[in-house]
Amino acid sequence: METNEGIKSWQWIVTAIVIMILIVLGYYMLKGNNNTPNNTGNTDLTEEEVSNEINRVMVSDQYPGNVVLISSVQFEKPGFVVIHEDKDGMPGDIIGSTYFDKGINTGKIMLTKNTVEGNIYYAMLHSDNSDKVFDFNADLPLKNAKGDIIMKTFRATSDITEIKG
Repeated sequence: METNEGIKSWQWIVTAIVIMILIVLGYYMLKGNNNTPNNTGNTDLTEEEVSNEINRVMVSDQYPGNVVLISSVQFEKPGFVVIHEDKDGMPGDIIGSTYFDKGINTGKIMLTKNTVEGNIYYAMLHSDNSDKVFDFNADLPLKNAKGDIIMKTFRATSDITEIKG
């Protein structure tokens, strides 16, 4: 006759194996997503440098329209994510901005001008002069440890693979 303790031991072993498999699979899935073209930017930072950055932004390609969804933004101090149009391969006119508190956040930015299919845009981090109102002359772009402006590029496209889960 089997005791309850024998069943419990067997259940613990199976549960531990399943948890380890899920952890390993999750690690490899997340590690693979770090190299996707949707997370392109203006700098080539190693994983160690990225983990040491206090201010960063992640944005993927977006459907054309009047809103940009920010996957993740991290600020050491409160600041703004500012959306710029592309002008000859560089950030051009500002078409939207949103204030974010310090820490890690997600959010959306309403634009003053719709994004256009196929065009490139920039999500750039700017400081806040403590008034929570974006002023291009007072709220300057933030820079990383290398002295580069912190920004990510993205494309307006209706050809986006939807990930469900």
